Amino acid sequence: MLKLKCDMRLGLTVGLCMLLGLHPWSVVLGAEEPITISKSEEYFPDTVGSRWTYRGQINEGPLQSIELKFFTNVSTVSGTKTMKGVTVTVFHDTNPGNHGPSDSFYRRDSVGIVYYGSEPGTPLEKQITPYQIFRFPLKIPSSFQQFDRTGIDFGSDMDRDQVDEKVDTQGWSKVIGRETITVPAGTFQDAIKVEARMNMKIHLSGSRHTVSGIDVMTAWFAKGVGLVKYSERQELSAIKEDRGVVTEIIEELEEYDIKAPKASRSRFEPPSKGVLADNFGDHELAQVVFPARFRSDP
Repeated sequence: MLKLKCDMRLGLTVGLCMLLGLHPWSVVLGAEEPITISKSEEYFPDTVGSRWTYRGQINEGPLQSIELKFFTNVSTVSGTKTMKGVTVTVFHDTNPGNHGPSDSFYRRDSVGIVYYGSEPGTPLEKQITPYQIFRFPLKIPSSFQQFDRTGIDFGSDMDRDQVDEKVDTQGWSKVIGRETITVPAGTFQDAIKVEARMNMKIHLSGSRHTVSGIDVMTAWFAKGVGLVKYSERQELSAIKEDRGVVTEIIEELEEYDIKAPKASRSRFEPPSKGVLADNFGDHELAQVVFPARFRSDP
């Protein structure tokens, strides 16, 4: 699944993503007639017991000094649980992005996929979830804004003045197209290419300066298989005398075992109340906010 976490890795998700000061894809999605992908849910299998093994590499460090590391991540659909009054699917990852084990929570229904956060989560992530990461049926091209929050708790004291910083953050999701992609697990025709973008402006309480961060994740999903590859770039500007930090992560599918579904849950399960962008009237502000400037491409 596509997700994004607060430690510059917030959503599915998606997630899963920053382009500071710009409204993404305003030109790219001009007058082009969208293509509707039938049975969109088949690109995101979530049957309990399904398993994916990924080969990963991560480059991280100051902007001019990069350290390369390799890692393996095994993702398994381990079961379901109830969160915020709805049933979500639990994905257990052994080492996503080389950050150690975690569980992440998604709900797939007739109108898309919603990300409900992760454990261990972060203070920032807890303030912006749940949010939608995909809308069904998928349309190529299409995009929508996932969240837009200002002045929330960053959950970290970056300038070491004993006060946690405040942050403004926005996230977007885009379906780009279909491509043939080759990874260690094989070659997959017509994989859906998506992109998640998030921007953050972190307001330092001590110096009153603003630190900018960007996170752009591109991912490919194959029908009947799920996520086959993602590539992510994260940047954090300099705080004081340092040169800032850049991180690049790639995970590619090595092997997979998809269990057959017992029933087509996605076609019959109703959408979660108040989570969708077009239905925000009843939703608690403490969970997720879709402000007046929320924008979506139909």
